[in-house]
Amino acid sequence: MSALDPNDISSLLLVYIPLLAATGLIAGVLAGLLGVGGGIVIVPVLYHVFGSLGVDTEIRMHLAVGTSLATIVPTSIRSSLAHHRKGSFDAALFLRWAPGIFVGVLLGTWLANQVTFTALTSVFAVVALGVSLQMGFGRPDARLAPAPPTGPAGAAMTGIIGALSAMMGIGGGTLSVPTMTLFGIPIHRAVGTAAGLGMVIAIPGVVGFIIGGLRSSALPPFSFGYVNWLGFALIVPATVLTVPLGARLAHALDPQPLRRVFAFFLGATALRMIWDVVTLQLN
Repeated sequence: MSALDPNDISSLLLVYIPLLAATGLIAGVLAGLLGVGGGIVIVPVLYHVFGSLGVDTEIRMHLAVGTSLATIVPTSIRSSLAHHRKGSFDAALFLRWAPGIFVGVLLGTWLANQVTFTALTSVFAVVALGVSLQMGFGRPDARLAPAPPTGPAGAAMTGIIGALSAMMGIGGGTLSVPTMTLFGIPIHRAVGTAAGLGMVIAIPGVVGFIIGGLRSSALPPFSFGYVNWLGFALIVPATVLTVPLGARLAHALDPQPLRRVFAFFLGATALRMIWDVVTLQLN
């Protein structure tokens, strides 16, 4: 796809309003249904959208991650409220995990603003590939222990989840839901609680990516730091609209077949990002 002029506002709106609105619809359903968080869908789409617009390679992934985190704020609020009404939000578990995740987000956001496109894209691609393999081939009943670790081990685990989530532009669900289930948390309670953790990740993450990108001179129109508010405005209404639908489907359907389809999509996307990194290094 040839690059569009990022300053041609009419072309941007004509091409990307339907694309990003559709992305928001899909991300909202998946956030509620699978607990993976909309960011795992939004970041790859924004990555390719910004690439087709000719956005500088060095800030393309940073802009995709920061914008994705901004969209997660309203989505996670809507999703956590929907799950709370269904009794699947575990307040005690949330309070145990939130501090470690918050500290991890601060560290991950700082690191993301220091590293290059190659490093940030590689983090997303490698972790996303691991998530896709777990979703596609992992056993739903696999357990590491009957309960999550506490003390220093629990703090380290939640800190890593927060750091990686901030660097990838994803909410709490992508990493915390499979982690919770591995430690014996029922899936519906894990999904509902992870939705609330999305706010703990997204809010400080957005602030950090805005600050980190303020000095960049290569940002496309409608950007403030590493957050593009045009992308935010096009994606969020659709995600907020469809998250409750996904939450209802999570309580009514067996999501495993869809998980496998999504795992294939995510794995293919991760491999394409790895290929982009490799070709950039070779050139």
